[in-house]
Amino acid sequence: MTLTIVSMLPMLQNTNGDAENARVLASRARWAGLDATVVEVESAAQLPHRVDAVVLGSGSDASLDESRTRLLSMHDEFRRWGTEGVPILSIGTGWELLSWGVELANGRSVEGLGILPGRAVPRASRVTGDLVVKSPRFGMLVGFENHARDYIGAEASPLGRTRAGSGNGRDSGQEGAVMGDVYGTHLHGPVLAKNPEFADRLLETIASRAGLAYAPGDRARTVDEYAAAARATQLAAAGVAVSGR
Repeated sequence: MTLTIVSMLPMLQNTNGDAENARVLASRARWAGLDATVVEVESAAQLPHRVDAVVLGSGSDASLDESRTRLLSMHDEFRRWGTEGVPILSIGTGWELLSWGVELANGRSVEGLGILPGRAVPRASRVTGDLVVKSPRFGMLVGFENHARDYIGAEASPLGRTRAGSGNGRDSGQEGAVMGDVYGTHLHGPVLAKNPEFADRLLETIASRAGLAYAPGDRARTVDEYAAAARATQLAAAGVAVSGR
């Protein structure tokens, strides 16, 4: 059986390299001895028959309307994937487009698909820099944030609590939104390359749904040593003690 990881709208939604999270999942699956492939989907007509996971990266505001139009043509599929437990990882504006909607600084609103509760609203100024999140499910997560909107009304579990950075903003102390196996986050990086435990937990779900078992391969352990070193450097730069894991 081949596990199919869909990279959704990579031509429009990959300004921070977040679409590469799909390749992280596929590579780690292969290192574990599983057959996996990445399918890039720019329109509903390109959807494969089988979908085991979906990655939707972040794009620019200039692409919001076009991205929404294309995603809307797959609205029923997103609903079904969410109901069936297919992991969906959405980052930045990809997450915002799966929410109730996006409010722009000029007063215009872009309606979202309503897959995740909450909406994105303008901030007084753009926030950029290190983002460190303590997640009850995935441990200490690191990445960087780069967004001009806060996220409010998230009637779902957060991905975690912020230890450094703004996250969802408005002094919420929270980052991200999780509903079932649908994840929204501001963490760029790509997040799964910097946080292998997050990737492995998603792969456990993906494999289990396919009737397979997943355990990280030897090559993953080697790569994870590099990720651990990079994480330690970022945690130190952000002033977060490694013992806070």
